[in-house]
Amino acid sequence: MNCYCSHITISRGVLEKTNEKSPDILYNLCIKNNLFVRAYKLYPKYRREEDMTDNGKPKYFSLMEQLRSDIMSGAIRPGEKLPSENELSQKYSLSRHTVRKALGILEQDGYVEAFHGRGTYCSENMRHIKNSKNIAVVTTYISDYIFPRLIQGMDNVLSESGYSIILKNTANSRQKEARCLEELLKKDIDGLIIEPSKSEMICKHRNLYQNLDKFEIPYVFIQGIYSEMRDKPHILMDDAQGGYLVTKYLLELGHKKIKGFFKADDMQGLERHKGYVKALQESGIAYDPDDVVWFHTEDRKVKPALMAKEMVQSGQLPDGIVCYNDQIAVQVMEELEKMGVRIPDDISITGYDNSLYAQRGSGITTIAHPQEKLGEMAAELILEKINGVPEEETRTVQRHSDHLHLGSEQTTHFRRTPDGHPGLRVAQTPHLDLGAQRFPAAADRKLPSSRDQGQIHQDQICNPVADADAAVRVLR
Repeated sequence: MNCYCSHITISRGVLEKTNEKSPDILYNLCIKNNLFVRAYKLYPKYRREEDMTDNGKPKYFSLMEQLRSDIMSGAIRPGEKLPSENELSQKYSLSRHTVRKALGILEQDGYVEAFHGRGTYCSENMRHIKNSKNIAVVTTYISDYIFPRLIQGMDNVLSESGYSIILKNTANSRQKEARCLEELLKKDIDGLIIEPSKSEMICKHRNLYQNLDKFEIPYVFIQGIYSEMRDKPHILMDDAQGGYLVTKYLLELGHKKIKGFFKADDMQGLERHKGYVKALQESGIAYDPDDVVWFHTEDRKVKPALMAKEMVQSGQLPDGIVCYNDQIAVQVMEELEKMGVRIPDDISITGYDNSLYAQRGSGITTIAHPQEKLGEMAAELILEKINGVPEEETRTVQRHSDHLHLGSEQTTHFRRTPDGHPGLRVAQTPHLDLGAQRFPAAADRKLPSSRDQGQIHQDQICNPVADADAAVRVLR
């Protein structure tokens, strides 16, 4: 006879040896995994002590579920003292041993805290369980770049449903992210939307996310996700496609030597790099790792400019540069201009995000980031999670199918979308402007030749999006 608990298989021999030393261990494992019948077959000695209820569960487990339900509903409030073992025994007609086992499970799972000589209390960490109408939003930054519009999109949706936002930022620090989560676990929140810090690095505070799961606080990742947590709800830009589009655009202008400046410690940087490599390889250009400048959060304000300066000084100026985002693009451009390099006459530079930085001068080649729309989608998804909407009934994808390419991690098929899709276009500037507009068919594209980006008319629209598979994906 074998005992199956989740993905664990335990042989009879192991059970017998374990039973000799600590019989409660595997018995409780079976019980907690709802393997009541199997547990009772393996451990008949418990039958007398722990009678089954009418629904086939041990009495202590039924008591545990009742108390947990009272805590979750607010009938037992955080910090409130629970009835004593004697009182619970009398109320539910159970032995003190049975009551003690029920309280033990609740304590182990974090619902209650036992204090010697004082009794058992509902955990303070359960304060959030009540319907607070608060949603926590944690971003890497707040005051600049794309984040204000991202948060505005969330607020557009959440405020309509009567929710308020508790806003925190991490400055892209994993340590600060952990502190934020610790604070939020003590607050009244119904859900969490979070942009992970340094998402390409291992999450060292996964236990805090496990506590969110334990306390049944739904959360949605946005703009990144830790690789070991991809099973959690998340909404991401298709950054690989974005990197591919800007690189392909430079290649279609006739550029052959294209360098990349990418961020190494987040998913967005690595994905945009993937798109960059793909575009080069499709054009028959061998990928050279030396053509890529990698930087991190800590040196993002210094290293890109230094490397741009070094390129000029060494006489290794490329035809074009694909930058991680608009902020980096501006840094590189300003440094090159100090060195006497003319943009776009001597070199073409692209950004990403269509931020305020992209409005510099006559405009920067960039990829549109649907900031408000992405925020709205995250807000709608967290509300669905709070309300217990089944995956098959979700409406987040359907509501936005007219604006964004949506898909799933499980399938690589993406719907094409009509007008309004944010993408890449050529405007009446030496660089590229970006906006959401109607794009002509791919066959109708009129691309400037060679390196000339100077005199481009409004009807000369570059449409790499028209035949792109995806720009934004929703993953659960």
